[in-house]
Amino acid sequence: MKKLTSREDLIKLRRECIDIAEYETKAIMVCGGTGCVAGGSLEIYARLKELMDEQNIPVDIEIAEEPHGEVVGLKKTGCHGFCEFGPLLLIEPQGWLYTKVKLEDCEEIVEETIKNGKPIDRLAYQMNGEIYRKQEEIPFYKKQTRLVLEHCGQINATSIRSYLSVGGYSAMEKALFDMTPEEIIDEITESNLRGRGGGGFPCGEKWASCRKQKEFPKYIVCNGDEGDPGAFMDRSIMEGDPNRMLEGMIISGIAIGANEGYIYVRAEYPLAVERLRMAISQAEELGLLGDNILGTDFSFRIHINRGAGAFVCGEGSALTASIEGKRGMPRVKPPRTVEHGLFEKPTNLNNVETYANVPTIISKGAKWYRSIGVESSPGTKAFALTGNIKNTGLIEVPMGTTLREVIFDIGGGMRGDAKFKAVQIGGPSGGCLTEKDLDIPLDFDSLTEAGAMIGSGGMVVMDDKTCMVEVARFFMNFTQNESCGKCVPCREGTLRMLEILERIVAGKGEDGDIELLEEIADLVSHTSLCGLGKTAPSPVLSTIKNFREEYEAHIYDKRCPAGACSKLKVYTIDPELCKGCSKCARNCPVGAIHGEIKNPYEIDQSVCIKCGACISNCNFNAIREGA
Repeated sequence: MKKLTSREDLIKLRRECIDIAEYETKAIMVCGGTGCVAGGSLEIYARLKELMDEQNIPVDIEIAEEPHGEVVGLKKTGCHGFCEFGPLLLIEPQGWLYTKVKLEDCEEIVEETIKNGKPIDRLAYQMNGEIYRKQEEIPFYKKQTRLVLEHCGQINATSIRSYLSVGGYSAMEKALFDMTPEEIIDEITESNLRGRGGGGFPCGEKWASCRKQKEFPKYIVCNGDEGDPGAFMDRSIMEGDPNRMLEGMIISGIAIGANEGYIYVRAEYPLAVERLRMAISQAEELGLLGDNILGTDFSFRIHINRGAGAFVCGEGSALTASIEGKRGMPRVKPPRTVEHGLFEKPTNLNNVETYANVPTIISKGAKWYRSIGVESSPGTKAFALTGNIKNTGLIEVPMGTTLREVIFDIGGGMRGDAKFKAVQIGGPSGGCLTEKDLDIPLDFDSLTEAGAMIGSGGMVVMDDKTCMVEVARFFMNFTQNESCGKCVPCREGTLRMLEILERIVAGKGEDGDIELLEEIADLVSHTSLCGLGKTAPSPVLSTIKNFREEYEAHIYDKRCPAGACSKLKVYTIDPELCKGCSKCARNCPVGAIHGEIKNPYEIDQSVCIKCGACISNCNFNAIREGA
């Protein structure tokens, strides 16, 4: 690729990419997100290419540098979002979405869809007997507003030319040539873009504060650590539209006066790292990164740092310490990161989704951006929708959308038509919301008032078979393991809380345990050094608030109402159904079952380890499991 040395060069190349893309009469967008890759989408991609080559169908894998007649585009995209039904293929220009595609479907796709232009209804999404051929008609997509994710699933995630064909780097061009740094910051401030990493701090305020600092050099840092269990929003952006994030970082560099950026990304995201490296390399080759970008005096370089998966490194000062090669531990603040950040210099730190919002705001303006969402939280938010729900996946909705709309309209309701019980939102730092909260709007302020938080966007939906005490124990175990150990309240307080919760789910809870949990939680949240410790008790406090009766049942009745805690289960033998065959006794690993042949057997509850081996070995359905 020829290096671009002026604004005119960029405009010309973008126009060429748009024109050449129009030669594609059809395009097959194969989902190349991590979930679909695990389901075999790359093998499907390779097979489609092989079949079309065999049949002499002209194929473009990426936008060519020269037009060469009508072709079929075959693109390896990012995550389409509908993860429950992957691997996914999007057929353009018809907009048909094929779900749960298998390798053996490739011949039919080439023959029927590519050659004859016919849809394959058996691969379309179906619900209640209705066939939804087009992606936009599927209820999962219908209520979404995809701004940050608009190109994920729509363009070749590995090609900068594909990004240019949808207007890529036009916002950077505008920021570089038509705006002053102050005007850029004013636009971001006016948009009221709030940080999507969890805290919701106004970006314009942070950028302005960093620009005011007199020390140089300054740094731009992108937090791609994303440590919440079940969260994959940032990963999907990095995999599916890496250039959009890079463009946002470059614009931030222009605004703040920084010439270097760092992306801190989890080493467990190898596909995201690979695509970021490709995007950076291609941008450098074109001259969109490096020295004297587009012939100006502005230079900017971006580096990738891989983290070892420590949750605490999502905190700003721990993250910058890790980039510097130190142990990732938070420090006392102030000074803040904008004053004393990476290499002890002024640093602007935002997460992936935040930077990915920036190009749209600069291109379309703050007024347009504020027309979406709610006044206090404009724009959209991406969520990873997981748990006991029919349609799991990656979604993006306007701020202010209710939980009810997300869970029952987009998510399709509870799996197996079970009863909704709760949703954990905000990961280990968030809280549980219940049926009474379903009409709460999803925005920063409303969720905080309800005792939860948006966090980075993880959303785990739970049904009535979920034990809320075990949910609290799970998140406390995660947080305790991830504590860096620097401050005593977090290091010791979370351990004590975990010990109490483990006793309760084991049937050894004691009178006063609930009050003790609340007391320690108050101490930990008010005296911990960083956000990890301050929010660690949130899942415990929210479950006590909303499900206190479940804690009491565990402690006083030695019973799990959901029947989920294995150590509180009781196995009994129905003497009317037991034939006295002794098979259960012979297969019990601890010898807890006694009796005489041809007479009903009994289980010694003091010895039983609740393993369930007796149930699986009984041929007469005589053994019952209860709580």
